[in-house]
Amino acid sequence: MGEFDAIDALLAAAKQEIPLPPAAERRSLREELNLSRAQLAKAMGVGASTVGGWESGRDPSGEVREKYAYFLEGARTKLDAAAAAEAPADDPGPGDDGPAEADQAVGTDDDDVLPAPRPCVLCGQPARHQVEGFPQHLDPAECGTAGPAQPAKPTPRTEPRQPAPAGRQSRAASDVKDVKVVPVGRRVQAASDTPDLIGSAVAAALAQHAGDVEAATAALVKRAIPDAMALLDDTRKGGRYDIVAHPWLPDILRKQTARGADQIWEARPKWTRPELPTGRHEVTALDINGAYLSALKTHLPIGRLEHSTGNHHDRRRAGVHLITPPAWDHDACLPNPIGNRDEPGPLWVTEPTLRLLLRVSGPKYGLCDPPEIHESWTSGATESLLEKFRVALKDARDRAIAEDDDVTLEYVKQMYSKFVSTLGESNYNRELYRTDWMHLIRSQAFVNLWWKAHRAYDEGLMVVRAMGTDELHVTGDWRAVFPEGRGVTEVKVKDVYTVGTGPDQPPQPPESPS
Repeated sequence: MGEFDAIDALLAAAKQEIPLPPAAERRSLREELNLSRAQLAKAMGVGASTVGGWESGRDPSGEVREKYAYFLEGARTKLDAAAAAEAPADDPGPGDDGPAEADQAVGTDDDDVLPAPRPCVLCGQPARHQVEGFPQHLDPAECGTAGPAQPAKPTPRTEPRQPAPAGRQSRAASDVKDVKVVPVGRRVQAASDTPDLIGSAVAAALAQHAGDVEAATAALVKRAIPDAMALLDDTRKGGRYDIVAHPWLPDILRKQTARGADQIWEARPKWTRPELPTGRHEVTALDINGAYLSALKTHLPIGRLEHSTGNHHDRRRAGVHLITPPAWDHDACLPNPIGNRDEPGPLWVTEPTLRLLLRVSGPKYGLCDPPEIHESWTSGATESLLEKFRVALKDARDRAIAEDDDVTLEYVKQMYSKFVSTLGESNYNRELYRTDWMHLIRSQAFVNLWWKAHRAYDEGLMVVRAMGTDELHVTGDWRAVFPEGRGVTEVKVKDVYTVGTGPDQPPQPPESPS
């Protein structure tokens, strides 16, 4: 029989999956207890976006499923108990005679019997009962009023005055200050009570490493991804839209091979002006600050992408589009909006790239023909989906620059750059899987750089080079066009060098940055 021992042990250890209520009920149970996703996620040991996935229909497994089922059952029990406690005490139960018996008991409740007779408010004669606090005969035959009973004006009771409704309260402006509030789920809280997750994390890391800046920075960089997701969840509280964290994606957004790429073209620029006028030119390489941070403000699809065909663009939606790009005849002075592409024919581009092409082909600029759209994968979209997240990171970055805080500055940079780079097929971010967002945010950064190149050209500068997300080389008085500084709306100098020579002049080596 020994050969069956392993099977017996397997059967003994086997467990049936605990059933879970429908997705809508899961969310309802949590919200009725006024619990946020972040609170439940912390107790469960997962991310808030994971809880959002469970409430959208995905099921956990293993020990996590048991813990989640335990929470849901406990939440249901707690809500049922609260509902029972709030039920009116005089509600007729099964077998009661209902309202008739309740009516008969009005005059016999001990609470309505006076300890000593008091003058009736109607006739002035002694009465043994009271109604709503006023002595009164319950039997009209006992009341000494002549004719129809006329209620006398009762003596006012000396009870505490109830506060007036908030909208009617009068106040002195000097005595009361308004409290700014922000939404937190279905509730609100004072804006001053909003936690500073970035500042708290930096302070804790510095304290843990006894003020060692390098060690604290290294520790913060390691946790940049989960901390960015926690910040995203915190900034999404009270948001108008629920993020679909793990939607189904079409094959064009999936890698074609294990180490390959998908089919989306991000239009990354790698452009150099083919010719310069004769002479010696001083070129300044400008660094565009916070390129990915600024690109978080872009039109992002909220839900699952849906397929459509036809040469039509709906500005209320966003996604990826198969287009035939137009010919570009300005490569001598401006980079092509779709970047450096050698192959002709249709290609899949993102929403920012398509919008750029539609804009520059319009009557205001007229730089090319409109692109031809063949098919699209899109969803309803909004430009403000990540706006609170972006502003929180930007504000922290601004404070770090003002206070010369290199720890926070590097931490914030790692948060937004790794957030973008791990949205796709990554082993480092399991809470949010939006390959479409990753492509859209990246290409928005490229679009922002293109517009800076166009602005430089439009203002009379000579554009020499545009690369990646944040590098623009120009000649001329660039400070008259772009503000210099470290803010996200400013640029800083990366390099200054000379190109070209005059008669009998040797080539000049690159100069060091000023």
